[in-house]
Amino acid sequence: MSHEISLSGGDITVIKAIGISGSSVSGEILLGRCAGLGDAEVVESLQDLIALGYVVADNETFHSSSEIAKVQFRVNSSYSRDLKEALDDRPKKAERRQRRT
Repeated sequence: MSHEISLSGGDITVIKAIGISGSSVSGEILLGRCAGLGDAEVVESLQDLIALGYVVADNETFHSSSEIAKVQFRVNSSYSRDLKEALDDRPKKAERRQRRT
């Protein structure tokens, strides 16, 4: 059963930077991949994603980019399928059933 996930632009950038594979990414690499976002937006997006359970971190207390650089992040595997669907920008096809005669 999939859940409808709504993500902001910053959340999408952060999730794509972490990756859906489930492997962890250091905060330093994550910050490099999110260079287009401001530090405050990265901090806020990460805190929101962790609060919702979409992202797991080895230290959930950080308030600046220097603190983020020391943390490991990964996407919660329980939500990976739903997040992948939310990141897919193609329109969803309606399932069509036909009666067999």
